[in-house]
Amino acid sequence: MVVMRVIALRTIKRFMESRPERVDSRESALAWYRQVLRADWASPADVKREISSASILKDGRVVFNISGNKYRIVAWINYPYRVVYVRFIGTHAEYDRINAQTV
Repeated sequence: MVVMRVIALRTIKRFMESRPERVDSRESALAWYRQVLRADWASPADVKREISSASILKDGRVVFNISGNKYRIVAWINYPYRVVYVRFIGTHAEYDRINAQTV
């Protein structure tokens, strides 16, 4: 069984623990992490099929909404190697201040 590897859980934990008001992200961020670990995504279409709310960007970038769209995770996915690199996690306001293609 092929499963995805997620790099780095540390980025997610750091975000959750950085401010008290982010405690509400814990459950959904870890649920997203566990779901990705069990996934077998060979293409962007596989991601969309499993998580229809995901936004597919260019060059393997994907934006996931978590916690009822309160937070966003930007990941770069290396489909052939089944590796998901967490590049950013933050609120929608924080997301609006970054370039999801280059973060």
